[in-house]
Amino acid sequence: MLNSIDKIGDFNPQILRELKGRLKPFPVIIAIVTSLATQLILFLYELRDFPDLDSQKDISINEKYCNLPNPVKDRYSSWMSCPPNEINMQLWWQDHFGYMFQSISIILIFMLLIAGTYLIINDLSQEERKGTLNFIRLSPQLETSIFTGKMLGVPVLIYLVFIAAIPFHLLTGISGNIPIVNILCLYLTLIATCTFFYSLASLFGIFGGKALSGFKPWLGSGLVLLYLWVSIAFSNSGYGEHEIFFGLQILLSPTDINYYLFPDLFSHRTPALQKLEFFNFAVGKSFIGVIGLYIANYSLWTYWVWQGLKRCFRNPNATAFSKQQSYLIFTCFQIILIGFFISENYTNHQYSGLTRFTPAVFILYVWNLFLAFPLFALILPHRQAIQDWARFRFNKNENSPDFVKKSIFSELIFGEKSPAIVAIAINLLITVSGSIVILSQAIINSAEVRNEALIWFGSLLLFLSLMMIYATVAQIMLMLKNSKRILWAAGTTSALIILPILILGVLNIQTENILWLFTISFWFIADRSTFPAIMTAFICQVVILGFLNWYLIKQVQFLGESATKALFSQAKV
Repeated sequence: MLNSIDKIGDFNPQILRELKGRLKPFPVIIAIVTSLATQLILFLYELRDFPDLDSQKDISINEKYCNLPNPVKDRYSSWMSCPPNEINMQLWWQDHFGYMFQSISIILIFMLLIAGTYLIINDLSQEERKGTLNFIRLSPQLETSIFTGKMLGVPVLIYLVFIAAIPFHLLTGISGNIPIVNILCLYLTLIATCTFFYSLASLFGIFGGKALSGFKPWLGSGLVLLYLWVSIAFSNSGYGEHEIFFGLQILLSPTDINYYLFPDLFSHRTPALQKLEFFNFAVGKSFIGVIGLYIANYSLWTYWVWQGLKRCFRNPNATAFSKQQSYLIFTCFQIILIGFFISENYTNHQYSGLTRFTPAVFILYVWNLFLAFPLFALILPHRQAIQDWARFRFNKNENSPDFVKKSIFSELIFGEKSPAIVAIAINLLITVSGSIVILSQAIINSAEVRNEALIWFGSLLLFLSLMMIYATVAQIMLMLKNSKRILWAAGTTSALIILPILILGVLNIQTENILWLFTISFWFIADRSTFPAIMTAFICQVVILGFLNWYLIKQVQFLGESATKALFSQAKV
């Protein structure tokens, strides 16, 4: 084993470092024994229902395992036991092997994603705290080699548990009459899922330096657990009437692909992925189409995570993504959302007094929030970067050729260290453009949506102004001298989001009140408002935004002037 590890180390030194520290005899034995013990417990748990008349574990006469013909069953009561010689034991074993396969699949998904995420974030946090991550940064290895080694080496004991479970998993699947192709596709999708989640965990582990270092692993794995729990909840509910609208969630859910590959094990309803449409192509009806779209979707977002990972690793003080990258990320996201939402025909779809487009708007709004808040946190520069940029602008000679080449607007749009408010505005315009395309398509197809068009267009303006207010406040907080400025930014923004809703709820303010339009939940009551009320709220928010940006400009100018004054005073001394 040591010789094999050394050969792997010649290919990737980081893997050698991780494997030598973790592949000790005792942890390896514990991992394998844990896997085998879990398999035994599952087998014994299913065996408890083995038909045995002596211990009253009998089969009812009406169950599918009883081979008696229906006319005979009708003559007896449902509580009667099926004769032992009429029990279809082959079918009983086939179903229970399927149940064991299903249980192992769910356990493997949770174990790989939650435990693996925790281990990777914890390892990177410890290396950052001890300072060893800086030595790795100085090594000549490429970022791809380093983080590939981390992802393959840190969770190696989790991989051993998984590998030890594969024989039993395959045996139960084949015995449960499950096609081997579907099982192999499950492993393929698990690889794509783990690659994405482990890449995201690595970015989360190194982003922000030592901030929340001890709490990061629990927070990261807790968020993954919450995501899996929500995915299972939606999968079990069948998504109701919104399979198309939840297309991106379905494609990012490891539980939904599990339901698609093995529908008979989980429920008798049609899996949500079979109804999936993308740009009016019924990809859900093709097995290859679903698997291909699932892997392509994960590959796209894994690529973007790796761009941030490479950028953050070499320069911990830089933003995770450049402004140009953020524009491309938002564009990709909107194209995908348009592909799912534009496939739906909103004509003659009404329920509960609302058009079908109304819940679609809610879901579209929530998806954009899920992307906007994390990405804004990853592109907003901190105090030192803005101070460097402000000092550069303050000392710049207007007659120099560089000043002509790089105007203030180009620096605000593309600059690495300039405040990101203009970049966030551009990203929000990209988001609104995608929503306008979807809204326009719905207006063309549905008269009911056409009547509400002004309300929804006004709501897009509220979305722009409100998100800009949150982003400006976060940027101001990140310019504080306090070393905990990240916590201050997160706490202040969270307070602005949560407190107004809590206050209005405690005061029992009716949802028709205009004050609700100043909260993040305005989308959910927009259909009860009027267009003049929406425009009034928008104008008020623009005034607030103008004041905040005026204050932000003054702070940036002060940073540039104070730095320049300090340099001049040192030169005089």
